[in-house]
Amino acid sequence: MATTTLSTKGQVIIPKEIRERRGWAAGLTLEVEERGDGVVLRPARALPRTMVDDLLGCLPYKGRPKTIAEMEAGIAKGTRRSR
Repeated sequence: MATTTLSTKGQVIIPKEIRERRGWAAGLTLEVEERGDGVVLRPARALPRTMVDDLLGCLPYKGRPKTIAEMEAGIAKGTRRSR
């Protein structure tokens, strides 16, 4: 098990073997999560995790709800247009 030392500025050096194995380069943003008696570091996600409930009602729409058939037809039309 590798060890490291916490600097007076609160910085920690992650051992080179671990950085190389993970493919972590300088400038990488890491998430820090406290778990029980330890801390977990992982690369930050590019975008925050979003749930469907977070998006409900975010786009204004007035009119009757579309049917599944109408939605599928719109998707098909959009894919034909993008080719």
